[in-house]
Amino acid sequence: MQRAALLALTVTLVPSLGASDFLLDLPIDCTLGQTCFIQNHVDRDPGPSMLDYQCGELGYDGHKGTDFRLPTLADMARGVNVLAAADGVVRGLRDGIPDVGPTETTAGKECGNGVVLRHADGWETQYCHMKSGSIAVQSGQQIAAGTVLGQVGLSGKTEFPHLHLSLRRHGEVVDPFDLSAFPACDALGESLWRDAPDYQAGGLLGVGFNVAVPQYSDVKAGSADQSPLPADAAALVFWLHAFGGHKGDVVTLIVDGPEGRLVDHRATLPKDQAEFFRAAGTRLKTSAWPNGEYTGTAILTRSGAEISRSEHQMHVR
Repeated sequence: MQRAALLALTVTLVPSLGASDFLLDLPIDCTLGQTCFIQNHVDRDPGPSMLDYQCGELGYDGHKGTDFRLPTLADMARGVNVLAAADGVVRGLRDGIPDVGPTETTAGKECGNGVVLRHADGWETQYCHMKSGSIAVQSGQQIAAGTVLGQVGLSGKTEFPHLHLSLRRHGEVVDPFDLSAFPACDALGESLWRDAPDYQAGGLLGVGFNVAVPQYSDVKAGSADQSPLPADAAALVFWLHAFGGHKGDVVTLIVDGPEGRLVDHRATLPKDQAEFFRAAGTRLKTSAWPNGEYTGTAILTRSGAEISRSEHQMHVR
């Protein structure tokens, strides 16, 4: 059996690198902003605070990579491929860690299942938290950008299904979104992405209907949406699941039915929340809900500006 050779990350960010011929493709087979989301960026602040390359706080102190997350465990179960971000050689790999998140047995194996690729000119990419049994390459193998390395999983030190991509040059961490030594916010440095993903400061992972406020575990599993609801459902509840919440953000939940508005709920987040869900609804007051189309609208607003919106429709008969 091939022995694992996943490498530890260093803390120091490299200084400004200038123009580079080394470019990265998206390392995951999904549509950003729809079927996957960037939940955490590299922490650019050398102190105890968190600053991403936009001088936002999408991440946490000391984070050394980019996290491409899937909305739910059901999405992970269906299978989402992890792709080589550039041409390279497989330097090391590990497989066989269960997809159960952090446990005592994963101590020292925080990356979980993963692959390390060596590229030209001292560059290296590391792919973490991959699905157990999914690694599709071998150590020493020469591969091209876009090659399937495995699938997104929940192995190692993670609370949600995602791919953690770390980029290093000569062993030191590099933020692929901005090669400058520290973000200036009004004058970003060069990006290493061939087609740079848009920055999303937070957003909605999913929405749905239920006959009651769902369990958070069901929301994260992907089983909380019960639409279409039966006409005699005791209640009609609309919920949202989101990431990147800031203290003061306003969450809006609206439900419109064939006879008008049924739910119009607004709540302010009392604190920063990396991931959260909210729900609002109304009880059945007659023998049945009116037949027709029902539309749930979820909105996340920050400092008066809408940063994410999602709609979900269902038909009650």
